[in-house]
Amino acid sequence: MKRPGMNVWSALFAVLTVASWVLLGSFIYFCADALRPSPALDNIPADCDGIVALTGGKNRIEAGIALLRQKPNRLLLISGVSPHTGLNPILTATGIGPLPPELSHRISLGYRAASTIGNAWETAQWAKQKNLHHLVLVTAGYHMRRSLLEFHDIAPQLRLTPYWVQPPAMHDPLHPHTIRLMFSQYGKLVGAFLRLMILHQQDYEQEGFRPTPPVSPPPPT
Repeated sequence: MKRPGMNVWSALFAVLTVASWVLLGSFIYFCADALRPSPALDNIPADCDGIVALTGGKNRIEAGIALLRQKPNRLLLISGVSPHTGLNPILTATGIGPLPPELSHRISLGYRAASTIGNAWETAQWAKQKNLHHLVLVTAGYHMRRSLLEFHDIAPQLRLTPYWVQPPAMHDPLHPHTIRLMFSQYGKLVGAFLRLMILHQQDYEQEGFRPTPPVSPPPPT
């Protein structure tokens, strides 16, 4: 006759085994999904009236500008820009170079976002201000699923068309740095899923925004 404790340990081992296989399978799917080539520019729906490019990696801003060039009547938000950084330094650093005024005037810079949650809040406020309804979301392939999760939670009224890019690190997926990056991004995705889908925790603006710098007191007279 088996002791009750053995049944408990057997059940626990079975649960851990199944959970391990589920995590492994989902990680493999996550990697395959993240490594897909970028979609063709022509595949973007014609009714997209805005573009948001999330900073934090190479080729994101370049793709946002390319999408704007393709259809110049769209508006572009670059979300998560470092404070005190203007458009021209961004264009120079990315190798894009100067833009004609009719394009540069359609670009907004978002300075408040400091995380993916902040990107979503910043984009939601910008889209409401500009009366936009269908956005192209530009970020890295490994960041896209988590971005969509956060954006759908914070701005469910927006339609989103994903446009993912591949940064240079993804050109060698078996490099130790790339593997560490994928594990890190997968862990963040699982954490966001548990927080939003399982625990139903609400996102707040201040979680993802940079702190507002304090107002300096006036000089003594």
